[in-house]
Amino acid sequence: MALAPVFSATTATAQQGPLRIEITEGVIEPLPFAVPTFQAETGSAGAIAEEISRVIAADLSGTGLFREIPSSAFIANVTNFASPIQYADWKAVNAQALITGAVSEQGGQINVKFRVYDVFSGTELGQGLQYTGTTDGVRRIAHKVADTVYSRITGETGYFDSRVVFVSESGPKNARRKQLAVMDYDGANVKYLTDSESLLLAPRFSKSGDRVLYTSYETGQPQIYVLEVGSAQRRALGTGGGNMAFSPRFSPDGNGLIFSLEQGGNSEIYRMDLNGGGLVQLTNSPAIDTAPSFSPDGSRIVFESDRSGTQQIYVMSANGGEPQRISFGPGRYGTPVWSPRGDLIAFTKQNAGRFHIGVMRTDGSEERLLTASFLDEGPTWAPNGRVIMFTRESQGAEGAPGLYSVDISGRNLRRVPTPDAASDPSWGPLQN
Repeated sequence: MALAPVFSATTATAQQGPLRIEITEGVIEPLPFAVPTFQAETGSAGAIAEEISRVIAADLSGTGLFREIPSSAFIANVTNFASPIQYADWKAVNAQALITGAVSEQGGQINVKFRVYDVFSGTELGQGLQYTGTTDGVRRIAHKVADTVYSRITGETGYFDSRVVFVSESGPKNARRKQLAVMDYDGANVKYLTDSESLLLAPRFSKSGDRVLYTSYETGQPQIYVLEVGSAQRRALGTGGGNMAFSPRFSPDGNGLIFSLEQGGNSEIYRMDLNGGGLVQLTNSPAIDTAPSFSPDGSRIVFESDRSGTQQIYVMSANGGEPQRISFGPGRYGTPVWSPRGDLIAFTKQNAGRFHIGVMRTDGSEERLLTASFLDEGPTWAPNGRVIMFTRESQGAEGAPGLYSVDISGRNLRRVPTPDAASDPSWGPLQN
């Protein structure tokens, strides 16, 4: 998939308009935008243009920061990508942002060009761009367009062209069959990476998005495997040595991992190289230490431990040493994971019979609970650090886990559609 300026030989960068969403912790009035169906410049591109337009609109609307103006409200339309924009027509329907585009298709190759406009200032935001790809990558191209629009209006990196690995669950509640699956961030394009013959849990994407760590019980003991996403080839890492190994995560450079190892009823945190060498014990206490997660720069590790008598969150150097407790509110804390921005730690909290997904600063200050339900657990961060995905399980004999997302202000709680019950999401990076 390629990216290039539209008419790169002749088009200059347009004047930067004042349109901007300033994202704060408070309530945000969604910015109204219009996406007229992209123009089909070849006879075979009509359905593709329609799909791309709808995916872009869904991506932006799904953030809670944007509100689409329906086409039924339009008093005019864009019939030619090269024609000047009639800003008065879009002001009349209160559109603040306008996205126009055109699509061509030939021999299975598609070309998508687009522009973004600030309607009220009457200027183009940035420079027109184009993406090229194949017809089986239509949704990816649409996500990339939406990422560009999101970035130009918010000033932040987008997250739409990303994938999530998770555990797909089927069958009755007392005999669930589980397999690893990967999907687009919005639940589309689900692909299965393993069969459902063995219990498995806690898949974790590498920073590059090409590999997944997970724990499998196929030998009877929980052991850690690494799987190549492209080929679905996998291998055991030999971390357990006959003992239970679980809760793995990649190091930021992708060359190593941290995980928990249980020996004699005691769980400690270890670090090792992916080739199976360099095993280093990082914690040493009679407590259960588990669920470690690296800071983005790899210098520190956050983990959960009951060494204080209850399940709490601790931070320590990536080389080990004395950990510092950072959670002090009522209840129990677990599954901490560092934001890709490095500024926050997400966690699961259990208190007064309810489960919550929350965030706090890396020193434990400014704790905020974002959700509350019968069972919320296992947060994972979008690549831009703005949205969190997690597992929510419903109550009762027919209760089942599903995937949800929420932004870090606690707004815009959304169900992520999956074909079957789903749990243990891990959000990967933006794709190349």
